[in-house]
Amino acid sequence: MALGNPLVSDICATALTGSIALFLLRFWGEIAKQGFLHQVEVKIPSVLSNYSFYMATITLNRKLVHVSFGLVFMLCWPTVQFWASRGHFSSSCSGHQHHFNASLGIWNNERRGYGEVNEQKWKLQLTSSIRELLKGPLYYAATLTLACIIYWRTSPISIAVICNLCAGDGFADIIGRRFGSLKLPYNRNKSVVGSAAMAAASLLASIGYMYYFSSFRFVQASWEMFMGFLVVTLASTLVESLPISTDIDDNLTVPLTSILVGTLVF
Repeated sequence: MALGNPLVSDICATALTGSIALFLLRFWGEIAKQGFLHQVEVKIPSVLSNYSFYMATITLNRKLVHVSFGLVFMLCWPTVQFWASRGHFSSSCSGHQHHFNASLGIWNNERRGYGEVNEQKWKLQLTSSIRELLKGPLYYAATLTLACIIYWRTSPISIAVICNLCAGDGFADIIGRRFGSLKLPYNRNKSVVGSAAMAAASLLASIGYMYYFSSFRFVQASWEMFMGFLVVTLASTLVESLPISTDIDDNLTVPLTSILVGTLVF
């Protein structure tokens, strides 16, 4: 975004990025509030209890925020002058807080749509999920922060990290929960189709952003970069499927793996 004055340009870019992020989060919040995704669940309430169906719908809403927020945020990077990247991101960090708030808000909005859900079950679920509610968004925001400040748009590592975390890990959960009847032999909490979805979504998103940033001449699209994305994607998918990722947090293990392997291959 060039307006003559780099400072004015970056201020406008920051405002644009923040507005888009806020719109996106408000959009998913409204989707949750209106209950539009209830009908998307392929496991209908006659199979699941009403409470389980309700919790699965909440998870779907939150994962859609997980997938979309970081990818849309990265789409806005070309609007900023390189020298002001750190200032831009500092101004945009409020969006990460909105991501956390949206996660909580989606739970509350969905809860209001199910008046018959037992209050005690709600409290138990909220307590048992406190790690995901607090640590997950924290790791997510930290990943976007580090990718933007340290690697930025000229490094394929930032592409790999965000695409694996947002597109890969997000779709692994969404697809795995719905079609993941065949479990991995070494981790019964993960499915074959979920891992396949992660690998496919991560690689496709990485390739897409490689060409996107290449069009601005931030990176040079090449076969070697594609192979690097493939290696990072496979490594991240493997780590995500391991029991340790379930015990710790996918939002931490996937980005760390992407950074470590990406440093070796790029």
